[in-house]
Amino acid sequence: MKIAHIAPPWISIPPSNYGGTEIVLYNLIEEQVAQGHKVTLLAPGDARTSAQLVSFFPRSLIEAEVPWSAHLKAYFHFYKAVEYVKEHKFDILHTHLSSAADMYLFPLTAHLTTPHVMTLHSRFPFDRVGSWTGDADQDYMEWATAVPMVAISEAARDEAPFDLNFIGVVHHGLPIQTFRPPQEQPENFFVWLGRIVPDKGPHLAIQAAKKAGVPLVLAGIIDRYVPDAMEYFEHTIKPEIDGQQITYIGPVDMEQKIQLLSRARAFLNPIRWEEPFGMVMIEAMALGCPVITFPSGAAPEIVVHRKSGFFAHNVDEMVHFIRKIDTLNRATVREHAEQHFSVRVMAEKYTALYRKVMLKQHRPQPAASTPLITPPPLRISDPAQRLVYPPSQAATTGAEAESVS
Repeated sequence: MKIAHIAPPWISIPPSNYGGTEIVLYNLIEEQVAQGHKVTLLAPGDARTSAQLVSFFPRSLIEAEVPWSAHLKAYFHFYKAVEYVKEHKFDILHTHLSSAADMYLFPLTAHLTTPHVMTLHSRFPFDRVGSWTGDADQDYMEWATAVPMVAISEAARDEAPFDLNFIGVVHHGLPIQTFRPPQEQPENFFVWLGRIVPDKGPHLAIQAAKKAGVPLVLAGIIDRYVPDAMEYFEHTIKPEIDGQQITYIGPVDMEQKIQLLSRARAFLNPIRWEEPFGMVMIEAMALGCPVITFPSGAAPEIVVHRKSGFFAHNVDEMVHFIRKIDTLNRATVREHAEQHFSVRVMAEKYTALYRKVMLKQHRPQPAASTPLITPPPLRISDPAQRLVYPPSQAATTGAEAESVS
């Protein structure tokens, strides 16, 4: 199968540290290539991939220090990518909606003849900047509701505020062979990992670790282009870091992440939002690291309570389960991830959805019947005005009737 992926242009593929959509896209493409598909990735030139790479500028936008609110370069990327797809023959186009600029794909692909699916990676609304929220999402539904959409969890599909054309749910997957814990026994610390923003709950993880009297290692990025994130770190997180019980080690790449999660007794995930998926949860479990999480968003689809982790509803319950973490078997935790969240399973599910969309688009449609137009009776008092109903008018009226219907 000839597959084209249009990547968001902001973060490199694979990401150097944080990038949920980008690591999913990298894993999916590598597996699709391994399964024998001919894959083209349309992404900035710093992408590393086994697929054919087509680029329109050399560096991902965040690496080039372009702020999130500057969309001109992103639009250029999407426009050129869609034009490339139009000029080449592909069996399927797969696009990815994870940030505001990705919404441009809807009007740009509206008249595309190549079969097309889009994965919804994040949450609506996309028309937002900081604390401001606009109403442009609704305007884009003019095109969006016609696009076959894939949700990354049942929770994400159910939460979508518009009547989108969902054709299935595909959970994210990992290359399980890469996620092999280098050691069997963990060390005496817990870990929190992610973007340092309030919704991810690092301050709650700190509270839980302090109440339980256990060391906590924080790892992740601070988005310097988001003033609220910078303020949150400086005023809420940084004062708690003492380098002893609470440690912050900064962003981590994939190798560092594997080492960190393998060594940790558990991953604390006190999320405060309806997270559509949560890659770090399956990464932790694949390494045998149990997850203690709030049951928000997709977490109940990912973690099995008392098998691969625990569900806590508040900080006190998280403290309770921190003290019970050694009752979980790390081999069982890893087995759960192998069975449900492998990249092979993810790729096969996408292939099935691709075929479904291709079959539907290529299925012959019944020809529309032309309605018969009966001329209205002429009520003419003057015999000189008794004319034949003009055929041209009947034809025009018929066309107009079809467009109205």
